[in-house]
Amino acid sequence: MSKHRSINFARILTIVVIGGCAGFLSGLFGVGGGMIIVPALMIILDMPQRQAAATSLCAIIITAATGSIMYATQGNVSINAMLLVSLGALIGAQIGVWLLRILPEWLLPWIFVTFILSIIVIQQFHEPLRASRIHVTALSAFGMIAVGVVSGIFAGLVGVGGGGIIVPGLELVVGAGDLIARGTSLLAMIPTALSGTFTSFRYGLVDLRVGLFVGAIASAITPVGMWVAQSISPETGNILFSVFLVFVCVSTVMKARRRMRKHSQEAN
Repeated sequence: MSKHRSINFARILTIVVIGGCAGFLSGLFGVGGGMIIVPALMIILDMPQRQAAATSLCAIIITAATGSIMYATQGNVSINAMLLVSLGALIGAQIGVWLLRILPEWLLPWIFVTFILSIIVIQQFHEPLRASRIHVTALSAFGMIAVGVVSGIFAGLVGVGGGGIIVPGLELVVGAGDLIARGTSLLAMIPTALSGTFTSFRYGLVDLRVGLFVGAIASAITPVGMWVAQSISPETGNILFSVFLVFVCVSTVMKARRRMRKHSQEAN
């Protein structure tokens, strides 16, 4: 009995840590937290990639809602941009979930790594301005829809809410400031995550208890990350974001190598 309780306590404590880290990063970078939740669920709780991705989307619903409200109270959310990005993201999420079902398991971590490396490269070519706002034109509207489609595909495919694409995408496409890009990104994640979670739940891919628990813990810590984001310069934020992405990339590669080694040993 004591062993069973200790295992449950360790699992709960692990989920609390995962949620806390995801919430802090959500407030700091305007991401849903999927970039920490997915590899953490895989590495620490030994979830398969597909289940970790689907469960991450469930948690992102709560985290993104909390973060977007916090940013909106300070005027750092663009409703028009959110609607355009969400339109594209809803389409992309369904494409991503479809790809999740047909692509081989071993390929998914490498798609995730490619996504992370792409974001790191993008971050090095752009330095956002804090005070810049979002102005919607015909050209920028098309660009924001395209950003949404790409972010939605990765949301459905690897469980990332798309903030890693939406934030630099808004900064590059429409010249948004870093804070309004993060706030708008979090708001745009909500319909994407809802759509992806519903579809994944129908296929039995979501661990609902873990997803809701992680999301609840994350939402409590999100304001702390937001406070830090407002306290540091955009340049420092870019550097911290790149460091974080490198860490996630290395962790995912290590996990993928361990799984491949295990499968190779079982085959022999």
